[in-house]
Amino acid sequence: MLELFFAEFRCSWIQFRRYPIESLSQIIFTSAILYGLFLGAGYIAGSSFKSGDRLDSIVIGYMLWILVNFVIANIAGGLQNEAQTGTLEQLFLSRYGAVKVFLMRGLAYLTLEVLKIVVILFIIILITGSSLYFPPLLILPFISVLLGAYGFAFIIGSISLLLKRVQQLLPLLLFPLLFLLTIPTETWTGTPKLLAFLIPMTPGAGLLRSLMARGDSLNLMTLAIAFANGIIYFAIGLFLFRVAEKEAKRKGILSGY
Repeated sequence: MLELFFAEFRCSWIQFRRYPIESLSQIIFTSAILYGLFLGAGYIAGSSFKSGDRLDSIVIGYMLWILVNFVIANIAGGLQNEAQTGTLEQLFLSRYGAVKVFLMRGLAYLTLEVLKIVVILFIIILITGSSLYFPPLLILPFISVLLGAYGFAFIIGSISLLLKRVQQLLPLLLFPLLFLLTIPTETWTGTPKLLAFLIPMTPGAGLLRSLMARGDSLNLMTLAIAFANGIIYFAIGLFLFRVAEKEAKRKGILSGY
């Protein structure tokens, strides 16, 4: 597995080095969108505009959404690209299997993507005046969000494996996630709070907002719920992907496009 990870990391590093303008454009474009939203909100509210920790919460949710976009595009979009180039069947015939290949590829590309997200985050902090906390414990809810993101990506990947073309489907799924990751579900009470625990990635996103935007201490019970949420969605994603793989092989459409 380590051999596969380092091979995929080397491939991602070569692409990152050879096409730096793409990474630079992504950083500028992503930062500009959030700054434009910030300016628009300030203009509408006028001189009485006071964001407080709401701006910090929105910044965290937006960064998580960018990360989830990358994870989903890396797996679902990667499946589609492999099908277009005619190399999809080779992945399923490799000694590692398609699931391990896409997982290691996602983790390898994630290493570089996190660096870009950190750069974007600090740019946004500079231009908006946002103030965030970075306690070491934030890595725990971040991992729970990643588990849910990869599970969600494999769910979409299973659809892509059978339908091949899902360009129009992805925005329909990704834009609702923007609201789910930015809405402060951690402040809800009663039945809505219980329902929020069932939505993918929201418990971990709520913990990150509490830690980074408000400076709260880590709630261990909520952390356990966040990990349970991430693991369940990750398991569902892998299960559906296996089912889709068997169905694609049964229909003989694995190598087709």
